[in-house]
Amino acid sequence: MGMIINATTRDDQGKGASRRLRREEKLPAIVYGAGKEPSAISLNIHEITHLLENDDAFTSVLDLSIDKKVEPVIIKDLQRHPAKNTVTHVDLLRINMKQAIVTSIPLNFTGSDDNEEIRLGAILNQFINAVEVSCLPADMPNGIEVDISNLAIGDHISLTGLNMPEGVTLTALTHGDIEAHDQSVVAVQEAKLMAEEVEEEIVEAEGDEGDESAEGGDAEKNDSDS
Repeated sequence: MGMIINATTRDDQGKGASRRLRREEKLPAIVYGAGKEPSAISLNIHEITHLLENDDAFTSVLDLSIDKKVEPVIIKDLQRHPAKNTVTHVDLLRINMKQAIVTSIPLNFTGSDDNEEIRLGAILNQFINAVEVSCLPADMPNGIEVDISNLAIGDHISLTGLNMPEGVTLTALTHGDIEAHDQSVVAVQEAKLMAEEVEEEIVEAEGDEGDESAEGGDAEKNDSDS
């Protein structure tokens, strides 16, 4: 059974209307796409909050029920309160189940407990945590597994090394020059080497700040000389 979002249409908009909705324990939202006009809707704040506790909701086709009419949608964007981190607005995108969509899918790194190098102190360096994919809505995965159990120090996995589900394509590798877009996803590095790289970055940053201070001092000296 699919995940259902129950909604009602709303005519009033603006900050005042949004505040009234929240007092009624409702949340303002909008649904758009599929060649139809955008529709302002309201959601039950408790129902949508409970739904968003399931990470799969962000990478699944949802059944949006508006006044008993159901259409497939995905969550496109969320707006949150800057201090409370509570959801204040939801953007939903209508989709055509027969047309491919482009969306971001999280990477699930597995096997670290079985990796001997990591158990001995090596560092796992994750360069990206999600990838953009293209697929039919029915083929959209909730996540892409990345097994790092057999990575030795110096080994890495790039985009071309990911095991992609059937029917799912990495958009980064569809631009012609695959080698140029085949970025690293994860690597295992020696802890000492990782610490040296961080130290070098700190030294470089301090050097840049020193140069800026020197330039400022020269400027002040020139001003006083004049």
